[in-house]
Amino acid sequence: MSFLDKVVAAVTPPESEEDRAAARHNARQTATPGDWLSQALDHHEQIEAAFEALRRAVPVARPAAQKQLATLLTGHSNAEEAVLYPGMAGVGEKGAAGMAYEEQAMAKVQMALLETLDPSTQDYDDKLEHIRGAVTHHIYQEESHWLVELHGRASEADNARMTARYAEEIARYECGMMT
Repeated sequence: MSFLDKVVAAVTPPESEEDRAAARHNARQTATPGDWLSQALDHHEQIEAAFEALRRAVPVARPAAQKQLATLLTGHSNAEEAVLYPGMAGVGEKGAAGMAYEEQAMAKVQMALLETLDPSTQDYDDKLEHIRGAVTHHIYQEESHWLVELHGRASEADNARMTARYAEEIARYECGMMT
């Protein structure tokens, strides 16, 4: 973790587990089974499980677990970037949409940098924890307000369109997630 990352982490502590659980519960209550929001929430849970699997993996198994995580993150982020963030901008949340794009771009950069580290080192563990923390915070932002607000502000027709488009985008990566 860079010096700047350490300063930011110290100044802005992460949300509590209780805050994250409450946000997810509220988002689940807002979602309709099978809609884009429920699909995104399912992916968030899969991402969290993939991070945990990578954290627990022995060093020799980490490259495969890391590839699974990267594929899941890329598919999920691309679906959000192609469908949900434009939707956020369309309902007047251009600033939040821009921040969401930027955060996901940085997660992709950090995942690429993780590939360059020896998976048996403390540097690897530190980088992985930095990425996990950033992604966890991003998920919290989405579940606590960004995506919940989009769901509530979009018309029924727009929510239906986003559901179909989100499923279409994520399907592009499902083969890679199954390997």
